Amino acid sequence: MSDDKNWNLSDDGSPASQTTDADAPTVDLSELSIEDLQSSVSAVKKEVGKRIIGQHDVVERLLVCVLCDGNALLESNPGLGKTTLVRALTEATDLQFSRIQNTPDLMPSDITGTEIIRESSEGREFVFERGPIFANVVLADEINRATPKTQAALLEAMQEKQVTASGETYSLPKPFFVLATQNPIDQGGTYPLPEAQTDRFLMKILVDYPEFDEERTIVKQYAEGGSLPEVERVLPRTHLLAAQRLVRRVPIADDIRDRTVELVRKTRDDDAIEFGASPRASMALVLAAKARAFIHGRSHVSWEDVAEMAAPVIRHRIILDFRAEREGLSPDDVVTRLLE
Repeated sequence: MSDDKNWNLSDDGSPASQTTDADAPTVDLSELSIEDLQSSVSAVKKEVGKRIIGQHDVVERLLVCVLCDGNALLESNPGLGKTTLVRALTEATDLQFSRIQNTPDLMPSDITGTEIIRESSEGREFVFERGPIFANVVLADEINRATPKTQAALLEAMQEKQVTASGETYSLPKPFFVLATQNPIDQGGTYPLPEAQTDRFLMKILVDYPEFDEERTIVKQYAEGGSLPEVERVLPRTHLLAAQRLVRRVPIADDIRDRTVELVRKTRDDDAIEFGASPRASMALVLAAKARAFIHGRSHVSWEDVAEMAAPVIRHRIILDFRAEREGLSPDDVVTRLLE
């Protein structure tokens, strides 16, 4: 990222002035500056804030996942506005939205799609009917209510951005994110997510109850007001793809990168942790820190960015020792101690 912040480089350092997404219309980005993109990203937060009262950290972390082209797992009790949050985000970014309501009887083909027989002028033929996974933003609501077999159907889509069905491979649209919601694991009728799947979520975002003033505003707006506030499209899809490319090029100092890697490596040696985080966590933490710096309008990563992103990136990638759980420690407690 250059000091004058001009948009004049592609990912490989060569001149570029147009988007390369085959699914998106060609848009000339030669006059689009980094400040323009950062301003548009900040405007997304303001637009989402029209519908979501409070929860500023949650909105920012979800936006970090979008800029990193990563998946997010939102965990909270029911009724805290997770679905409303995701819908507002898609409207502000002009992305195609799809919702999957996970239930114990949901089948993998209900997500990916299935072949059906269709009549045509040439007779009957098998046609692949695409499922709800073929969207830019897929809200997998209450993902831990689906059986492990159905949860596994999301693995290829989350990691490879593609779906294989009946021997054929279908590419998913760009950008593509799975934003899943999850009830606390100790509630009835839920299944624990496999470790291989949780590791494919860039972040696990905890959604807490609002403060009193925020809840009062929510009640006034939604129980006494009229229709939902309008959310304007402030970040077109082509601009979002450009911002994703820029985020990966945000500079990070060698010493901060080394400290980040060392932080993740400490999770493998800590007495309170039975299974530590993999190198995928190191990559995710560096990338999330870059996205946070970009959102805050800076041209470099600071240690504050790493520290703020550490818990959401690591908390679902470590398994605590039974002694730590007996002492009442949470993954966030352990991450905080490692940071200190």
